[in-house]
Amino acid sequence: MEPASGMAESPMAATSDTADPTPTSLAERPKRADARRNYDKLVTTAREVFAEQGSDATLEEISRRAGVGIGTLYRHFPAREDLVEAAYLDGVEEICAAVGRHEGEDPWDALKGWLLELVAFAATKRVLADEMFAYLDRGAPVFKSCSGAIYDAAEPLLKRAQAAGEVRADVDISDVTKMVSGIAGIRTAEPGQVERLVAIALDGLRPAP
Repeated sequence: MEPASGMAESPMAATSDTADPTPTSLAERPKRADARRNYDKLVTTAREVFAEQGSDATLEEISRRAGVGIGTLYRHFPAREDLVEAAYLDGVEEICAAVGRHEGEDPWDALKGWLLELVAFAATKRVLADEMFAYLDRGAPVFKSCSGAIYDAAEPLLKRAQAAGEVRADVDISDVTKMVSGIAGIRTAEPGQVERLVAIALDGLRPAP
């Protein structure tokens, strides 16, 4: 992945301890098993803590919850921005991989099931993206790469539903993901309102009778 504008290249990219990215991976991870375990714990915990606390989340709290020393955290992520970006990329990889859980379902159920997972993902993604907007613009390479990965992963679900006559033909994967993510990102939504709005939006994807 091209380093994001305004952000130093991750130190992990320059070490022999770092695994090369694969076509399904957006982030570089350590090769050594123990280092990889600590990395994964920190990234997973960071996503949880940022989802709960937003910009108030601290590296000390993430380290404590992950059961990893603060020194280890800083060895993997020398700056807060490094951990935020890693957590963002990890979430994108996870929602892309979630497509596979729905491939054996009926076309409409598969698309709907994945989009409902996208709703849950979008809340954490928004918090992390808000942190990143402090030092990156919205057109930064990291955001373009992530959007492209999500579109590429989910488009076959949409195409299959359209081919089966379950979804209107005049929408594309960008339309659908932006619609659902936009609803999920409503900051003034009342409890249960996001789910109701998403259900209404999904009804709108159906072909006219």
